[in-house]
Amino acid sequence: MRVRIRGGTVNHGEPSLCLTCRSSIVARGPRLGDEIVACRSLLLGHRQIGFPVTSCSGYSDVRHPTLWYLEDIGWVLRSDPKRKTIGFADARDLSDEEKHVIEED
Repeated sequence: MRVRIRGGTVNHGEPSLCLTCRSSIVARGPRLGDEIVACRSLLLGHRQIGFPVTSCSGYSDVRHPTLWYLEDIGWVLRSDPKRKTIGFADARDLSDEEKHVIEED
């Protein structure tokens, strides 16, 4: 049985969170130690980070889609009471007001 303790000793074998963060810029060179990491989430623009980050309050995983992206590719269910039809519309074809209409019963 594996037990995880939050806030305990850091596992030094895990990769830095910056490698999968939307706010990071990672530049690597030909040698193993050639790496520059800059963060756009820190105050006053890009700040260089010289250590592997294990915890960050501004972390946003680049492997997960953003809400904006999901809304952009989503299909919106529309109904036309005059024609008595129901169907899907491409979100890209709708205005911002039409995308976010949720009627309450």
